[in-house]
Amino acid sequence: MIKKWYFYASLIVIITFLSLGFKPFNLETKPWFLTEKTDGEEYLFPSQEEDDYPILTNLNIPFTGNHLIGFKEAVAFKESQGKYRLVNSLGYMGKYQFGSKALRAIGVRNDKAFLKDPALQEKAFIALLSKNKWILRREIRKYEGKIIDGVEITESGILAAAHLGGAGSVKNFFKNKGSRHFRDAYGTSLRSYMRAFGGYDLSFIEADSNATIND
Repeated sequence: MIKKWYFYASLIVIITFLSLGFKPFNLETKPWFLTEKTDGEEYLFPSQEEDDYPILTNLNIPFTGNHLIGFKEAVAFKESQGKYRLVNSLGYMGKYQFGSKALRAIGVRNDKAFLKDPALQEKAFIALLSKNKWILRREIRKYEGKIIDGVEITESGILAAAHLGGAGSVKNFFKNKGSRHFRDAYGTSLRSYMRAFGGYDLSFIEADSNATIND
């Protein structure tokens, strides 16, 4: 009799434990997520602060595919595997591996503060894209859609290459019709960035010669 009682008691405990373990997951219990509705669809982002997403309220598209968010994350993964605190052996900093010179050009004066601030890094990336898009506006207009040195030229490829080597290096690439291959200190070429990051839609980015993080 006692053995049966232990058996049934144990069975009840096991059933109760298993039923709790399969309780449906409720996203509404996670207040740190931001929910955004776009075109009748609902998208989930890993923060409830809209300021963490500079383009969220301005760009009415999902953060996927060949849009700006896809471009940003692809470049970030190539540069730092998406690590905001990373500093490489040459002193380039953050998720997008900015150098001090590039930071000064968009109004960032404090490198240490920049490295500790993910939202600032995201704003800096957008600002630099805007500035480079203005500097390279003629090259984008003239060469987009053409094949140079075996690479189809696109706006996003040009801007990715400018992030790697600077707008001046991209101008020289086109001036020499791709015959002179710029490479960074680690051997990465402009050509490889133009190929790898081509085809993204960066029409949201406005060309702005005075783009800074304060805009």
